[in-house]
Amino acid sequence: MTQGASMHVRVRLPTRILYAGDAGHVFAVAENGAFGLLPNHADYVASLVASVLILRKETGEELFFGIDQGLLVKRGPEVDIAVRRGVRGDSLDTLSETVATVFTEVDEAERTARTALSRLEVGIVRQLSELRKPV
Repeated sequence: MTQGASMHVRVRLPTRILYAGDAGHVFAVAENGAFGLLPNHADYVASLVASVLILRKETGEELFFGIDQGLLVKRGPEVDIAVRRGVRGDSLDTLSETVATVFTEVDEAERTARTALSRLEVGIVRQLSELRKPV
């Protein structure tokens, strides 16, 4: 592999790295439309929207990721992509099912956590109101 023939791409989630490896082409969708990046492309920053992220390796293999909103930063041969939620799919055909399943599970977990937090807040407010009552 010659210098400038590929980019090192990292797709990061808040809790882990979803993908780290080389790619010869990156295809993503930003707020102002779809775009592609090649290794010698100028440095670039884009705000990504929920879409399919495609990485094409130099071997011709394509990797597909269903992503939520995020940020892409290309600096030299390094491409860092930080997304709120993301999932890797085997093909475009199965990616939509995988995204629906995983994102639904995450939404349910977030809903449960928000409910538990609300109950804690209500309990704290009740205890504080009890403390403020005159004896």
